[in-house]
Amino acid sequence: MPKVLIADPLSPAAEAIFKERGLEVDTRVGLGKDELIAIIGDYDGLAVRSATKVTAEVLAAARRLKVVGRAGIGVDNIDVEAATRHGVVVMNTPFGNSVTTAEHTISLMLALARQIPAADRSTRAGRWEKNRFMGVELMGKTLGLIGCGNIGSIVADRAQGLKMRVIAFDPFLSPERAADLNVEKVELDALLARADVISLHAPLTEQTRNILSRENLQKTRPGVRIINCARGGLVDEAAVCDLIRAGHIAGAAFDVFTVEPARESPLFALEEVIVTPHLGAATMEAQENVALQVAEQISDYLMTGAVVNALNMASVTAEEAPRLRPYMKLAEQLGSCAGQLVETGLEEVTVTYAGHAASLNTRPLTQLVLTGLLRPQLASVNMVNAPAIAKQRNIHIRVVTCDMIEGYQTLLTVEVLTERGPRTVSGTLFQDQEPRLVSIHGIPMEARLGPHMLYVRNQDKPGFIGALGRTLGDAGINIATFHLGRDAPGGNAIALVEVDGPIPDYVLDQVRRLPHVLQAKQLSF
Repeated sequence: MPKVLIADPLSPAAEAIFKERGLEVDTRVGLGKDELIAIIGDYDGLAVRSATKVTAEVLAAARRLKVVGRAGIGVDNIDVEAATRHGVVVMNTPFGNSVTTAEHTISLMLALARQIPAADRSTRAGRWEKNRFMGVELMGKTLGLIGCGNIGSIVADRAQGLKMRVIAFDPFLSPERAADLNVEKVELDALLARADVISLHAPLTEQTRNILSRENLQKTRPGVRIINCARGGLVDEAAVCDLIRAGHIAGAAFDVFTVEPARESPLFALEEVIVTPHLGAATMEAQENVALQVAEQISDYLMTGAVVNALNMASVTAEEAPRLRPYMKLAEQLGSCAGQLVETGLEEVTVTYAGHAASLNTRPLTQLVLTGLLRPQLASVNMVNAPAIAKQRNIHIRVVTCDMIEGYQTLLTVEVLTERGPRTVSGTLFQDQEPRLVSIHGIPMEARLGPHMLYVRNQDKPGFIGALGRTLGDAGINIATFHLGRDAPGGNAIALVEVDGPIPDYVLDQVRRLPHVLQAKQLSF
């Protein structure tokens, strides 16, 4: 009989589900690190929220552990890489908190518009300052959403019920999906210039970190109000304080902070700011939903092998696994490459399997392509929920197979149709094991994708390679491999450079300013 440990507070209904499914369950909340390490070896499954830290040390001691289930979205408290190394599936419940977080956003927006917390404190203190707390109506105002996925779309619906206009910046929001939501899709600068209220609903990734920087906050219209119920680190909190004091920002509401728990913050000193202690998911209904979901998912996996909302495991049978493993890595790398190169909304994705690849179980491979494609903007995406997210965003998926392909025994091609046209990457396996990129946007090249890559699209002119090498060398950046391709002499060219570590932003800016450079981006694999 599989045995499960519940290490953080969950609804009693979760324990009941485990027992109904035939699992043995122990609930031991509040264990210290050493206490958890001492007992984790006796369990096949572990159910947690955010308090228990599932570290590499814990996983090393978990001799029987097969699955960790997180009742919630974020898995910052779980070492997913270590879990993968130990063969432990990591699952989350990405949609259980959506309505609750959206409602908290609307609550803060209303409270901010009418200065309710400050008025409450004043009235309790015996002051009757009716003329001091002059609010604003939300009807007719423009709400700007940074991120319009599951939670953002619910906020849009609720805001429209308040007769607000809704605009959204989201590179993965298709025009069709925007029309369905009655939302106007705009670029970030347009949103900053037009929105009366800005609400963030994006994950924290390298692309979204500090998206409301001091520079961007200064682009907002005077009197704007800022709301963040998404993730700390999306907003420059110090800049918000300065711009409130300067009279540019009318107010802000924060449920999440760059450092949590937030024991102190310059935001706390301002009456124009409302702060709550990460309450977005704190309702009885949400807690019940995620507890039930994680219990069902862990039970299904341990009893039947079914995988739902796994972050680190493909839906692959034991017989298929050895043959598919190198193709799975190739599929995710190609998807990731395409996703990092795309800068506008996705409309259609075509995955073509040619040669030997055409005879494979392509479903998990296509899921991994989508996972890599969406992950640069959606940190919580995994191979299980990637197709659903793509469908929700009206991204059409096409799969093509062909038995023969000239020049290769096996070839995978990912073509992404965007608002600015198609983008294509192709790859193969070297010696049937090692993934290789063989084409970008129709330009042939052979490259191994390493952890840190520099992608440069440029005009094929003399002196460019030397200038690029000098720029990197002067910055102390060591080049591991250097790959080149061009469509014709003097035409368009691509350089793909593997380096030993991350490239600082100032170096990227120097590369972009080099003569003949059309685009430069840092890629991570």
